[in-house]
Order: sequence, then structure tokens, then C-alpha cells
Amino acid sequence: MQRWPTSAPSSPAVSFRDLGASLACTVGVGSAAWDRLIGSARPTELHPFRAVEGEKHTAISTPGDLLFHIRSDRRDLCYEFERQLLNSLAGAVTVADETVGFRYFDTRDLLGFVDGTANPVGPSLPEASLVGAEDEQFAGGAYVVVQKYQHPLEIWNALTTEAQEAIMGRRKADNTELDDAVEGQKSHKTLTTIVDDAGEHDILRDNMPFASPGDGVYGTYFIGYCRYLWVIERMLDPMFIGDPPGLHDRLLDFSTPVTGTVFFAPSADLLASLGDD
Repeated sequence: MQRWPTSAPSSPAVSFRDLGASLACTVGVGSAAWDRLIGSARPTELHPFRAVEGEKHTAISTPGDLLFHIRSDRRDLCYEFERQLLNSLAGAVTVADETVGFRYFDTRDLLGFVDGTANPVGPSLPEASLVGAEDEQFAGGAYVVVQKYQHPLEIWNALTTEAQEAIMGRRKADNTELDDAVEGQKSHKTLTTIVDDAGEHDILRDNMPFASPGDGVYGTYFIGYCRYLWVIERMLDPMFIGDPPGLHDRLLDFSTPVTGTVFFAPSADLLASLGDD
């Protein structure tokens, strides 16, 4: 598990129980709550999630004021930290969504494919995910886009492996990339690759599978950290509208978004300074 630069160490009352479990929490603030909680100065691109409506599928926009992205190698530590956090916020917040994710095999999603392959590494990681000198007051923070997708696994699993691979743009067994289509129907991998005159623009994905087999609920919680919000927005347009328009991402036929929210995660230093006020 990797700790993102915007993460703050969690409560010592919880984390001391297993220092090797890397318990941490990233706090994100939504557009509607920013002025009320932080102040009048705002990150340049912070705004509510912009819905994207295609001919067949829609990336819906849902409200949200606060995001607590809690991570650990141990589920019990996440639980205890969340319990203490909500106790401290009792009467001040209403929980709109609580999703418990888990690592599935070798970082695969429930569709059976390795997830997060295109994540930046090394020096490219902060360059892609953290705001820099272009918005100096909020440097070190990150925009966070979350979308909760649900999958009809019985329909997906009825496809042949070859059909699934063509939709995803990767081999299922070894994660090898397939060639990009230059015309006609394009794969998910191709549609979410953003290239312009400045080169390829990356984001940091920390997607997590979630499931309740007894209720027949299976899904992927998309969590994208980015330096520039427009990069993720530009990914969603070809997915839902199509490139060319009308040829939407075939993955959406098996993956339905039920939420869509934008937050800004201040740097750990900025977040800590807010308590002083």
C-alpha cells in the first residue's frame, strides 16, 4: 500500500497498535463546503462534478462536502479510526456514502483485470497528482474525483475472454497492452489516455473493489487524484460521449456510475494549519 503525499498520519490512538499497517487518511473538501470550512481563497479548478451525458450512459453528479479516504493494510484499524472520527463529528455531519473496499488478488478489479496499471511512479507521481506552482497557495494538494460504479457480473462473465480484452484494451492473464484502435470502436485504455501537444497527462488511481455477494452488489470505487482536474474531465467525455461521438466506452455497458463528486485534498501542512484557526 502506498501513502499519497496529501495523506496525514492517522490518530496515534489507533495507528500505534500496528505501525507497519500504514494507517493514513486523506481529507477532501467539496466545492459547496469550501468557502464555509476553509475560506474565500479557492483552488483554481475546484467546482462541482460536471455531469457528462452521452446517448446511452451518463456520468451523474452527486453532492458531497467531505471525503475521508481511509487506508490501511488492516481492516480493523480502518474501522476503529472511522469510529473515532465519526464520534468526534457527531451532530455535525450526515454520512451520505460509506464504501468498504478491499484488495483483490494481484490488484485486480472484480472484472478480473489488473487495475491502476497506468499509474505514474517515481518522480512522475507528484508531477501528475499534486498541484504545483501554477496555484501556489494550494501547492502540494490534489483534486480528487470519486465515482462509485456497479457491475452486473453475471452479464460480464458471460462474455468470452477475448471480448472482455477488446473492451479493456489489455490481456486478462498477463496485463499486456493491446494495440490501440485508430478508428471505429476504441478500448477503455485508449479512450482514457489523454495526449496533447504537451505530451501524455497522467492521474493517480487508487480504485478499490467493493462487494456484497449476499445482496448481489459488485463494483469498483474509482478514486482519481490529479494535479489538474481537467485531465479527468477530459477522460470522461470520450468514455460517455464517445470518440467519435456515439461510440462510447463499451465498459460502461457493464459498469454503471451511481455517484460522481469532486473534492480538493489540501496538503497535510495546510490541513494541519486549519486547526490553529
